[in-house]
Amino acid sequence: MQGTQRGGLVPGLSPLDRRTLLFCNFILAVAWGQVNFTGDQVLRVLAKNEKQLSLLRDLETQKPQKVDFWRGPARPSLPVDMRVPFSELPSVKAYLKSHGLAYSIMIKDIQVLLDEERDAMAKSRRLERSTNSFSYSSYHTLDEIYSWIDNFVAEHSNLVSKIHIGKSFENRSILVLKFSTGGPNRPAIWIDTGIHSREWITHATGIWISQKIVNAYGKDHVLKRILNTMDIFIEIVTNPDGFAFTHSMNRLWRKNKSSQPGIFCIGVDLNRNWKAGFGGNGSNKNPCSETYRGPAPESEPEVAAIVDFITGHGNFKAMISIHSYSQMVMYPYGHSLEPVPNHEELIQPVGSRWTGLMTAASSMPSASSSGTLDNMASCCQPHRLSPQPRRHGWHYRPS
Repeated sequence: MQGTQRGGLVPGLSPLDRRTLLFCNFILAVAWGQVNFTGDQVLRVLAKNEKQLSLLRDLETQKPQKVDFWRGPARPSLPVDMRVPFSELPSVKAYLKSHGLAYSIMIKDIQVLLDEERDAMAKSRRLERSTNSFSYSSYHTLDEIYSWIDNFVAEHSNLVSKIHIGKSFENRSILVLKFSTGGPNRPAIWIDTGIHSREWITHATGIWISQKIVNAYGKDHVLKRILNTMDIFIEIVTNPDGFAFTHSMNRLWRKNKSSQPGIFCIGVDLNRNWKAGFGGNGSNKNPCSETYRGPAPESEPEVAAIVDFITGHGNFKAMISIHSYSQMVMYPYGHSLEPVPNHEELIQPVGSRWTGLMTAASSMPSASSSGTLDNMASCCQPHRLSPQPRRHGWHYRPS
């Protein structure tokens, strides 16, 4: 069903007036300390063919950029979800209508949901302080998570240790939890969460998994068998600079915070910065794009730290990167149309283990297929799955 335009004077604003409004919003955001998304909407579009997909992709290349794809144009029959700033709604909706692209409004006002989220966090924080506890059902800041890591390691030192694998662009520590029952350079499993900083549910998932491991070890025979022969490494905050920025300034910030001389826009999509498939489908050479790949493969310290650690270890057998929003299980080589030799083995977990609204995706070009950590794992040989969780009823988690 096609949505309707917001009423009032806004549809009559000239392009200059809308740019002025954007600039004023930016100044106010700096003064208030938080970017405000009042009036921004999330539209869902279902393209009928490749031509319509191309028209949607053109929206991302327009200057100034008019949309933020949460679920990018991949192929016909798959919905495209995009956040449209309030100032750009009239022109974007007119563009869709003029090209016969029907849309529906998924979220009428993003800021309403963000306000609810912030209120829930404040309430949980008050409860945690009064009970001197840590809530596993609430979101936390970077400092809170790093403090939890220290306490968690101290409490479970027989099974868990903390490893410092590098520094972020803004010189924050990059930490990894190691779960091990002992032994040198054992086969290992890698799990990372939060490479896209605005995907807060993934950080919470990494924390929950960590707690589940220590609670279930000794009770769950499968987990015990794994840890008796393998180590598990979990990087809960893969993008610490971006994550801190989502709390201090811009809740929907996706990239890291790196800057380059002479370039106004900051940040690189860390999940497009890996060497394998660098610069291919799904990445962007425009530094202002949400999927900007960076100036060169592994140019970002957050990515280089992971690459150095994994290759230096040399014995990883599986890698899992947890993202949110799209409800898909992805595995390596997604940048190619050719099926991989072990296709049936890779697809097996989807049919036998996964439940809920999930789909499997690989060996097809998509908006998330180029230069991702999934493809980096292709270089290192282990299997890599990227499940994307979602809390029931929360439909605004961009990827």
